[in-house]
Amino acid sequence: GFAGTVISMAGTMQALDIDDQRVTAEVGVYCSKVAKQSAKQGLSGAAFLAGIPGTFGGALAMNAGAHGWETWQLVKEATTVTRQGELKKRSASDFKVAYRHVELPEKEWFVSATLELQLGDAEAETALIKQLLKKRNDSQPTNQPCAGSVFRNPQGDYAGRLIEQCGLKGLRVGGASVSPKHANFIVNDGAASAADIEDLINLVRQRVEAETKVRLIPEVHIIGEHA
Repeated sequence: GFAGTVISMAGTMQALDIDDQRVTAEVGVYCSKVAKQSAKQGLSGAAFLAGIPGTFGGALAMNAGAHGWETWQLVKEATTVTRQGELKKRSASDFKVAYRHVELPEKEWFVSATLELQLGDAEAETALIKQLLKKRNDSQPTNQPCAGSVFRNPQGDYAGRLIEQCGLKGLRVGGASVSPKHANFIVNDGAASAADIEDLINLVRQRVEAETKVRLIPEVHIIGEHA
């Protein structure tokens, strides 16, 4: 359903450099690697990235966060590329950042970014990462295919709580279902199409709004045309 070209960054642009308290990572580096390598160098502040199941580029593009922290709280500067291939180094103030949203200059894409971290203790940071990963594994369906949290948390509340309150855990469309473990996750049993997942997202939104008057906003980005 996508009328265009998709560029997969898997296995590419994985440079990671640590200089004093600054960590520079390209968009293909996994968030977990940014967290773990920073911790090994005794730097504090990036531990929350360990539990974000994706690349640093994705975290930059949507201001990914967890445990009260967000990616752009740490960003000092970023490098982008234009459609013509020109690289531009920009300060964090050049970007409009909000909850799970980052507005880039028109027709520019992220290449890398530099985080400014605090000095800490390597052993303590590594222990914190293990603690956060255990918490994630205990509460989220990490052993099933999914795209992470589906909806943004409404102000002062949690999307998962609202979905569970409406009795929607286990709700299914085709091969996609609302996770019984965490209601803000949609899991794929191996047979789901993109249309199944999108239809389930819309169904959950409709049901929650009808019962609670809260309209959930997707955190995931949906592109292309519905089949």
